[in-house]
Amino acid sequence: MERTPLENWIVERTGISSCSREALEKYQLKKIMETVQFARTHSRFYKDQLADVSVNSWRDVRALPFTFPNQIRRNPDGFLCIPQREIRRIVTLRSSGTEGEKKRIFFSQKDLDATVDFFEYGMSGLTDQSDRVLILFPGASYGSVGDLLEKALKRSGIACFRRGVITDMEETARCIVENGITCLAGIPIQILQLSRIKAEIYQKCIRKVLLSADYVPTVLIRDLTERCGCRVFTHYGMTEMGYGGGVECQALNGYHMREGDLYIEILDPLTGRPVQDGRVGEVTFTTLTRQAMPLIRYRTGDLAAFSPVPCPCGTFLRTMSRVYGRRENKVRICGDAFLHFCQLDEWMLSFPELLDYKVWLERENVLRIEVVLLSGIPFQETRDKMSQKIQEEIGRRCGCRIEIRLTQKAGGLEKQVNSMEKRRFCMSGNSCG
Repeated sequence: MERTPLENWIVERTGISSCSREALEKYQLKKIMETVQFARTHSRFYKDQLADVSVNSWRDVRALPFTFPNQIRRNPDGFLCIPQREIRRIVTLRSSGTEGEKKRIFFSQKDLDATVDFFEYGMSGLTDQSDRVLILFPGASYGSVGDLLEKALKRSGIACFRRGVITDMEETARCIVENGITCLAGIPIQILQLSRIKAEIYQKCIRKVLLSADYVPTVLIRDLTERCGCRVFTHYGMTEMGYGGGVECQALNGYHMREGDLYIEILDPLTGRPVQDGRVGEVTFTTLTRQAMPLIRYRTGDLAAFSPVPCPCGTFLRTMSRVYGRRENKVRICGDAFLHFCQLDEWMLSFPELLDYKVWLERENVLRIEVVLLSGIPFQETRDKMSQKIQEEIGRRCGCRIEIRLTQKAGGLEKQVNSMEKRRFCMSGNSCG
């Protein structure tokens, strides 16, 4: 098994003296000290937040105050560390639960170039010169995920075609055949939908898949692997990280992180203290090289764990598990129990006739689910199977029963317009999406 190409990239990029955790962590501490000084000097927010802070050790790092998403929503300009004229891209992110509240994330050209570098080396671990890649992320605007990924692949000499998010399954299937596509890079639910509507295309053409931009259910990976015969790689990143965070190597057992540009912590969501390797906690990161908008101990809300054992590929880099979902993407049921969206995803997407669904908690113990099925699938029979499955799983985990109202959406699949908006529970009484 080949070692992740991120290792050599990080060693060369950081200039560390040896391929070891000790050397890398020495570099990271130095960069955190520089980042704190840079942010305190140039950012209005951090000038106040870090006014009395001194960083000389890892103990000092663990004492640094956290940065939270709502602080960016309230005052995004306060995080800026460069003049407005030097900004090359601004991304506006809607909050997952609050109408009207949006985060704005700023990028300099240096920030965008660093992401292209990461994408180039990250993709080299799953593609080669024989591959032809279809990019199904947003890519029309400068500095978008699709645009940066295309630049990275072209730099490596990999044939690629940037199409954007899927809005027409027939046209996408035709594009795959006409261009001899062997690898897809796209949004998890859309890649699954295409595989179920156009299964023969996957079996004839697609060898590899890269999934990113949202939670990736295990059942989805298993379906694409076993039914379609694809090698499924996943990528973890956030706009706040600079898009790229970590990507799987050939071992396919978790992400190797962008450790030259990010310092990652896994923390107890309640206490804010580090958890042991192998224990699930909240992903928290500090940027080490961001120019426009450095972030220090940013609480992502994503849940994951560091592997307690080395990766089979042999790298000294850490391995982070695939993300288990988001802390807040859950609803209360049965009094004091919680149902997480990622749990529902695993149950619902196990039905091969399902293309998509939306879910509302109408009242505490009333779940309304609107489904989109493959053409020709009888709804009543499928509805009964789904309801039974969900009841059994909730009963097994929570020891109670809830009312489930399953309906079929008229008009089929909706068009996807923004991959940066995560799938989630809908607000009762409102539209979702």
